[in-house]
Amino acid sequence: MNKKVSIEEAVSKIKDGMTIMIGGFLGNGSPHKVIEAISKTNVKNLTVICNDTSFPDKGVGILIVNKQVKKVITSHIGTNPSTMDQLNAKEIEVEFNPQGTLAERIRSGGAGLGGVLTPTGIGTVVAEGKDIITVDGKEFLLEKPIFADVAIIAASYGDEEGNLVYLGTSQNFNPIMATAANIVIAEVDEIKKTGSIPKECVHTPKIFVDFIV
Repeated sequence: MNKKVSIEEAVSKIKDGMTIMIGGFLGNGSPHKVIEAISKTNVKNLTVICNDTSFPDKGVGILIVNKQVKKVITSHIGTNPSTMDQLNAKEIEVEFNPQGTLAERIRSGGAGLGGVLTPTGIGTVVAEGKDIITVDGKEFLLEKPIFADVAIIAASYGDEEGNLVYLGTSQNFNPIMATAANIVIAEVDEIKKTGSIPKECVHTPKIFVDFIV
């Protein structure tokens, strides 16, 4: 099955108020063309799950600057002054997660788990309102899984059926996000013929991918 669609068709899946995951680390490994296309729509009130809010003119940051995001679940906003300004003005809600915790919450969502236990955050504001579970005399926070309506990821190349490969550090967050959403849209730099990618080289199997741009 050829899953290739136009960017316009892919972006039409994004609706007001949706929760979306966007892959990448400070823009590296992010689906830049799809993000730019979303920025040109009237879609708003999005909850965005991402490692960081990138820069004002790059990656997720473009959607922040456009004020299309009502809430961001992330680990870092320091490189985007617009995120900080909107947070201080109470125009956006920011839910901070330690980076490893964020990754494991997404992984838990994709695996259908009830959450992940971590000692990170014990005794700090991170623990406020969360369940604390004792295992062998040691306290852990129960961090609940995250799942999204749509995941927008980027891959270095893939085939027509959606098998994906990420080169270098572009793997960041993309493989786990591909497992944790109802709809997965993959932006790839190159589409190869089905069967041309050795099975052992596939990072994200086609079963997780709905659309390719």
